[in-house]
Amino acid sequence: MRLRAQEDKFTRKTVTVDTGSLETLQKVVGVFDENLVIIARETGVLSRVEGTNIVLEGEEENAAVGGQVLESLLGIIEAGENIDKSSLLYCISLAREGRAGDIGSIMKDAVAVTSRGKPVKCKTVGQREYVNAIKSNTITFGVGPAGTGKTYLAVCLAAVAFKSKRVEKIILTRPAVEAGEKLGFLPGDLQTKVDPYLRPLYDALQEMFGMDTYTKLMEKGAIEVAPLAYMRGRTLSNAFVILDEAQNATREQMKMFLTRLGEGSKMVVTGDLTQTDLPDGKTSGLKQATGLLKGIDDVAVCTLTERDVVRHPLVTAIVKAYEKDAVKKSKGEKK
Repeated sequence: MRLRAQEDKFTRKTVTVDTGSLETLQKVVGVFDENLVIIARETGVLSRVEGTNIVLEGEEENAAVGGQVLESLLGIIEAGENIDKSSLLYCISLAREGRAGDIGSIMKDAVAVTSRGKPVKCKTVGQREYVNAIKSNTITFGVGPAGTGKTYLAVCLAAVAFKSKRVEKIILTRPAVEAGEKLGFLPGDLQTKVDPYLRPLYDALQEMFGMDTYTKLMEKGAIEVAPLAYMRGRTLSNAFVILDEAQNATREQMKMFLTRLGEGSKMVVTGDLTQTDLPDGKTSGLKQATGLLKGIDDVAVCTLTERDVVRHPLVTAIVKAYEKDAVKKSKGEKK
């Protein structure tokens, strides 16, 4: 065990964590000991370094949490990942819930490998549950705020399924609904107009396949990226189909899309119900579908939260602020 604890008569506790080497110690404590500073601030413990050991002192519960956080950070390093502020704060939140051990299993296995050989791994419990749901179900709904990896992880799994020949085609689609902009003023047909909105999907595919392979697969039609309107009247068989930004699909569009499911296909529907751009009075098809289909066999509904945001920590704070505002407005409307 790397962790040792000693109590005194005032129910204060000393926890010692052995990092094993000076190199690992440096990764754990961070530049100018910034990680230890954050741990101390968030848990209320005092810390010091003795050789390759990190010693924490504080109230019994706080010291225990701090020790678990350090163990989690060691797990991240052993998994070959870097520690940043976002992952550190996530480890602290898990430790407070007594789930610090989860972080090691989350990052143990790679979801996919990019064209440059970089492994793609889950970074939160929610992401792992989402990935497992996609693997185990024919239709999976991934609902949550920006930055939780909903679309990117789905594209990674689509690439894995295609490379292993479990599907013959990857189809990525999204509704042609403006986010505060007018598509009608843009030049070109519907495909041309909606292409800028599909950019995140293109980027993820290019990262997974490499530009040359991606271009060839697009030319062959093995990868198709198109507006949701282009799905009407089709049966999508032996394909990995992803509907992105599904909060902007109407109820009719969502029903149309889901009933395109063909033999040997898998569907992933992603969206953020707090960012609906539909006109007033229009109910989101994503909201209706997750309510209607939840509990049906072979259909999974995964809800990701601000805790699953893996971008800059400030993104999490922004998401929380908007969610609080939405709750206030909803309460005001009910009065």
